[in-house]
Formats: sequence, C-alpha cells, structure tokens
Amino acid sequence: MSGLSIILRSDRYEDAHYALAMASAALAVNQAAVLFFTMAGLRALMQPPRLQDWSRDATNRERGVGDFETLLQACVELGARFIVCEMGLRSLAIDRAALRSDVPFTVAGIVTLLEETRPGMHLLEIS
Repeated sequence: MSGLSIILRSDRYEDAHYALAMASAALAVNQAAVLFFTMAGLRALMQPPRLQDWSRDATNRERGVGDFETLLQACVELGARFIVCEMGLRSLAIDRAALRSDVPFTVAGIVTLLEETRPGMHLLEIS
C-alpha cells in the first residue's frame, strides 16, 4: 500500500494548509492518507480553526490557491483517516467538544498512528 501518514503538531496556518494539501493530493492519486493531529496542531480542527497567521487563508483564496476549508473537505470526501491525539488533548486541556463535528476523527494515540501507517507508506512530520 502506498500513501502518507502526516503528523501535524504545529498551529501555524502554513503547516496545517500544507498537511491538508499533501493528504488531498495523495488521495487524488488513489493513495492512502492518514492525518494525525497532536499538540498545537489540534487547533486546526477547532471550530473556528485557531491557527497562527490565519489571514493567509483569505489571501490564498484571492490568489486561486485552495483554501483551508476546500482542502479539509476534499480530505473528508476522499476518505482521509483523521486521528486526534488523546495525549495532545489532555496536555493542552482541549475538550473534544471544541473540535469540529463535520470531520470524522478518531481519538487515539501514537500506537494507532503506527498501526495505520502500513508498509510502503511514508510517515511525515509537519511542525
């Protein structure tokens, strides 16, 4: 199996945007994509997202670059696996209820991420 598992532990807009772009590109060419949100990266799944430099989203949209919502919805629709790190939620005292209800995520840990990263997949960290 080919594909990507991406660990997002940054709350920078650029990092979250690129994680979604990488995952949606993999899915578009029939590769698996696992997105693991942990620590500050969990803020990308809050409603609204609490990312540094969020104003870049509007700039991207104006310039014809896929914006955050477009990329996120593409990942959802194309079947990305979303994992929210239980340890990260506890560490940052983020209530699960503060996360988006329109993203089908599982709360789990690093072991689940490693199990979901099948032989032949690449494991990337964006931080």
